[in-house]
Amino acid sequence: MFMSTHNKINFQTPRIFKIVIFLTCAALSAHAEVKPNALFTDGAVLQQGVGVPIWGSAKDDEKVTVKFQGQTVATTARNGRWMLRLKPLKAGGPFVMSIMGENAITITNILVGEVWLCSGQSNMEMPLAATTNSAEVINAARDSELRFFTTAHKASDEPLTDASGTWTETTPGSAKYFSAVAYFFGRNLRHALNVPIGLIHSSVGGTPAEAWTPNSTLEADPELKQILERQAQAIKDFDPAEAESQNETNIAKAKAEGKDVSKVPLIKSPAVGIGRPSGLYNAMIAPLQPFAIAGVIWYQGESNNDRAAEYRKLFPALIYSWRKAWKEGRFPFLFVQIAPHRDMTPEIREAQFLTWQKVPRTAMAVITDVGEVNNIHPTQKEPVGTRLALAARAIAYGEKIEYSGPIYGSMEVEGDRAIIKFTHIGGGLVVKGARLEGFTIAGEDGKFVDATAEIDDDNVIVFNPLVAKPVAVRYGWTNAPDINLFNEQGLPATPFRTDVK
Repeated sequence: MFMSTHNKINFQTPRIFKIVIFLTCAALSAHAEVKPNALFTDGAVLQQGVGVPIWGSAKDDEKVTVKFQGQTVATTARNGRWMLRLKPLKAGGPFVMSIMGENAITITNILVGEVWLCSGQSNMEMPLAATTNSAEVINAARDSELRFFTTAHKASDEPLTDASGTWTETTPGSAKYFSAVAYFFGRNLRHALNVPIGLIHSSVGGTPAEAWTPNSTLEADPELKQILERQAQAIKDFDPAEAESQNETNIAKAKAEGKDVSKVPLIKSPAVGIGRPSGLYNAMIAPLQPFAIAGVIWYQGESNNDRAAEYRKLFPALIYSWRKAWKEGRFPFLFVQIAPHRDMTPEIREAQFLTWQKVPRTAMAVITDVGEVNNIHPTQKEPVGTRLALAARAIAYGEKIEYSGPIYGSMEVEGDRAIIKFTHIGGGLVVKGARLEGFTIAGEDGKFVDATAEIDDDNVIVFNPLVAKPVAVRYGWTNAPDINLFNEQGLPATPFRTDVK
């Protein structure tokens, strides 16, 4: 009996040992596989004219070799990660890339051209299918050299390393899902530059700028640190039982009204909210770094409307933090000024304007003429993308073109008249309509009254017989201004106040 048992044990031991070896080898083999970041997959667009980082994961000490456009570059993986850099590339394609370690990967249909990151909240996220004349635009959307990489919605408390998404060519079937602003921006650049265009779309509706800003940036500034303190207090004050009760009530109400209960927004802890500070930066921006880009277009601000004074510091901090993380220098950062809407204050538009004036290599697309008083998501997105593209052509590509409407420069007073001087007048100032609208003027009492405004060469003369000694002028200083000052290029003047504080 003893011998039988002993023989049985000896019989099974080698089998178990073989299984262990097999599983171990399988695990090591899987771990050993060289894997590039998802940005480097079939159909990718790479940035021309600069050193291009290529990176991914592999086994420690594994040699990784990349071959592309006649270049062969090798590196060794450390801590499960590898990165190397290709010398500047020339526009064109399609090309094939080989990545070799203990396994080999072939990436096909790669183009080289201009790559832009497109981010923000819902007005950037808004798909082409939801915009004005969408059927006509979508049917004409056929361009294999205009490609999108759209990242999945995700938030994280720690920076992630792997992007998620795939590259997609522009066809009527795919374009309807593309960011409309990004699409019109990219389409314009394709026509102007005649090179492939890659657009990385990473945006989430209803999210504040702090969600897109790294924690280290918020921590470093006493004023911005208050955002983190408010978040900590909100988490502390959150009552799970109360939230669950309210969710049950809302679901019951939806059922009673015959509505889709899956669309009932649930109250969640601030600790897991997708818009929590730094959450989107960690999950949707950090994994894209340091992919070579030409610049960024940005459409956001609605969710910071009630904290416009804070946005004056937060928005520039976000821009500087992205530039620092990419290590590409001061790449162009082009953004959209919030459109007129009943709930959007002039102060948030002013905070954006001041960012443009203070932060180098930025530009602002003004869209006062395409807003909708009762719709926070105006459907005319073609002018938005076109104006961003104008700014890109001027700032990033050095074209000698006018890319902005009239911008307040200075004010002089002569008697009872205020003389407003502008920059970006283009071919001259233009009024669209019978007379200029939206100007107010104040005297020494600080009370603003409607004013008459007239174009005089490159200036605007503002006056009201009741104001003998003007001290300040405002233009479009309401939530939803109806204003009509343009330059000859058809670009609208941004709202302003001369008494900015």
